[in-house]
Amino acid sequence: MESLPASSAANRRATLLALAAVLCWSTVASAFKLSLQYLTPLQLVSIASVVSAVFMLTAILWQGRTAEIGRSWKVNYRWYIALGFCNPFLYYLTLFNAYELLPAQQAQPLNYTWGVLLALLSVPLLKQKLRRQDLLAGLVCYTGVLVIATSGNLLDLQFDQPWGVALALISTLIWSCYWLLNTRIGGNAAVNLFLTCCCGLPWLAATLLWQGWGESWQWPPLAGWLGAIYVGLFEMGIAFLLWQAAMMTCDNTARISNFIYLSPPLSLLLIALLVGEKIQLATIAGLALILLGVAIQQGALKRLLLKRSR
Repeated sequence: MESLPASSAANRRATLLALAAVLCWSTVASAFKLSLQYLTPLQLVSIASVVSAVFMLTAILWQGRTAEIGRSWKVNYRWYIALGFCNPFLYYLTLFNAYELLPAQQAQPLNYTWGVLLALLSVPLLKQKLRRQDLLAGLVCYTGVLVIATSGNLLDLQFDQPWGVALALISTLIWSCYWLLNTRIGGNAAVNLFLTCCCGLPWLAATLLWQGWGESWQWPPLAGWLGAIYVGLFEMGIAFLLWQAAMMTCDNTARISNFIYLSPPLSLLLIALLVGEKIQLATIAGLALILLGVAIQQGALKRLLLKRSR
């Protein structure tokens, strides 16, 4: 039996890594919602951030890159402080409050609009040219947001949880700003995530003290601890490193980039199975519009039409 060419073997490994990352991301919306039954948003982000920092430090030790921590901090410490404020502190605190107010089936698709918002923000912040497909993608994507937020009652424009919707959309703005700031830093991803996470922990500690330690921190039950540990490991650690490894292994990132579209539908399925939410037709329709908007923005739809015309 002949062995596969090296490139084919690498691409197959990249596919498996990418699918594993997508599977991890597909579970986190359910993990957020289930964990918030036992924890406050501040507790959840605090425990998960500590777990993520420990995991990233372990990954750095395993990779033998401990010397890079000091070098990266010395060069980019101002950026790490800014990034740590954005993520994990501000982003996850906002996102978890949105999940506390909204059904998971609504919060998860709304948060997925960050990719389109990132493209729109890159125009004023990175001086990139605004393309017509960016405007079309934004229109389609945020029509999907309205469908989800109004439960399909577009004409009435009545929002069941306007503050929850606002927080979910604000979280996309924070996440987009985080990634725009992140473009200023090179180096190892695990080192960068470890340092930004460490810079976010003092903000979380200060918030706990400001709210009053005894009032804001009640010892969680075991289920809460397990949920927070899962979020810290998979959402804020393992999934990211799996995806990074897949991108580095594959000879063409286009081979695996579209796998990310699998995450929202899988997430809805798990929300129905694990959280017990009955998925509304408006959620499915809104998610379809959001995914279409993201596809337009990335040019995936254009490539698909070109293939069909040949």
